[in-house]
This record gives sequence, structure tokens and C-alpha cells, in this order.
Amino acid sequence: MAERRRKKRDYYEVLGVSKSADDADLKRAYREQARKYHPDISEQVGAEDKFKEINEAYAVLSDPQRRARYDRYGFAGLGEEDVGGFSSVVDAFDDLLSDLFKRRKGKKRGRDLRYTLELTLEEAVFGCDKQIRVPIEGGKSREYAVTVPRGAKDGQVRRLEGKGEKGQGGAGPGDLNVILRVRPHSLFERDGDDIWCEVPVTFPEAALGTVVEVPTLDGKVKMRMPEGTQSGRVFRMRGKGVPKGRAGRGDQMVRVLVETPTGLTDRQRELLEQFESESGGEIAHPQRKTFLDKVRDLLGE
Repeated sequence: MAERRRKKRDYYEVLGVSKSADDADLKRAYREQARKYHPDISEQVGAEDKFKEINEAYAVLSDPQRRARYDRYGFAGLGEEDVGGFSSVVDAFDDLLSDLFKRRKGKKRGRDLRYTLELTLEEAVFGCDKQIRVPIEGGKSREYAVTVPRGAKDGQVRRLEGKGEKGQGGAGPGDLNVILRVRPHSLFERDGDDIWCEVPVTFPEAALGTVVEVPTLDGKVKMRMPEGTQSGRVFRMRGKGVPKGRAGRGDQMVRVLVETPTGLTDRQRELLEQFESESGGEIAHPQRKTFLDKVRDLLGE
């Protein structure tokens, strides 16, 4: 007996109410839970056990004396007679009986439908209105309008209530769940509210500094790159990312990739060799100097 009680859930938790709930709150919560989990209505696994648990919780909490003992002592304050009788649930069950009667006559809510809507990154970021055609029973289809909100995310679901399959026996229709899928972009990647892109630059541009044109979701924007920019450095362009409601927009992160020249002519090779011989190494290549210093420290040189 004690072992069985220890495994029970708190009765207030079962009904989804606080300990200060009054009789009206209890009755309302019971009706909602009973409709949801009655085995003649619900198709969920374990609905029957859940329904019994709901009835037991209401039988105790709706009786002032039982509730007082439960509040003070927990399950230890209740006997089998307290949790076995359900006379107090009759009044709360009146409106549920009507649902059950209709159910037995074939009343059944329509099945929910799913539809995958593919979007470009721009459509997801800035929002759009789309028309979709959804297959339904009987080999037919229906057209619906879907509003994609600004900043929509991949995998986000837009629910169109009542647009699923028709119900049976006068029951309501199901819903249409539209799943948003954002196609990969050739230039941009999204990370939360930020947009990332990579911009290739030449070795002279990185060494001398320059102004580069950076693609953004709003069009090309000029960005100043200082001299001595290393490959992999990330620049932040504020307010060029994904809209996030009243908080404005995220940022665009620009990663610079310095390209190593290939297919050198003899003259180009000569100039690079001359540059290398005159650079002295340490000043022109600070990262290499730091790396070599770490190697010497590691080897004890």
C-alpha cells in the first residue's frame, strides 16, 4: 500500500491546479482533463490509466474533509475508502456524457494534415505570403494562404486551424500544420539572428588594406578592411542580420579568406621572393614569429 502511494503524482499536479484552487477551479480543470483523456475519446496510449488518476484526484480534492486530510498528511492521510469512491464526480461529468454519447454515434474529430513549405532564406528572413495547394481525401486538393512571419526559422510550424480533414458525425475538422523548410543559400548561413558569409580577398588587398563590397540580404555594402588583415578574421556588420521583432535585427558576420596566388609568372615569383627577403620575417609575419617562439619554448631551445 505504502509503495503504491509513493509512486502517485500529486493530486493538484494531476488536475493542473494550484493548492489555492477553489471548487469552481477544480471542477473546470476536471472537465478539461476528463474530456482529454477519457478512453472513449482519447487515442493516446495510457489514456485509461490517466483518466482513472484524474477521477481519483478530483474525488479527493472536491471533498472538503478528504482534501483537508490530504493537504495535511499527503497520501498517508487517505484510506482506500477515500480514493475508491467517486460520487463527487457526477456533477462535473454531466457535459462530458454528452460528448461520449456523440462519440458512440460515430463523432470523431478530423485528422490533422501536414504540409512542407520550402522557402528561400530571403523569404524566411523578411517574411512573405505564400499560396499552397494541399492534397486532401478523394484525390482532390485545396488552396490556402500561408503568412510566413519575419525571422521565420527552419522547422517552424504554422498551424491553420480547421483546415485538416473533415470530422465524422458532426465533429470538427482537424488542423493543417505547415512545416517551414529553408533551403540552403549559396552565399549566406544563418546562426540564430545572425547571418554569416565568407568574402575572398587577394594577398595584396589583405596586406595593404582596401574597401571590399560585401553581399548582404539588403544588397551590396562597402566595408573597409584595414591593412594587415589575416585570413579568417571576422568583421561584424551591425543590423544586417535577421529581424527579431521590436529588438531590431541581428548582425552579419563577415569572415575574410585571403587567397594564396597560384600560377605565378616568373616576374611575380621574383617579386615575392624579393619581398620575403626584405621583410625580415618578424615584423611582416607576426603570427609566424609567435608560432616559432612557442615551438622553441616547447623544445627548450
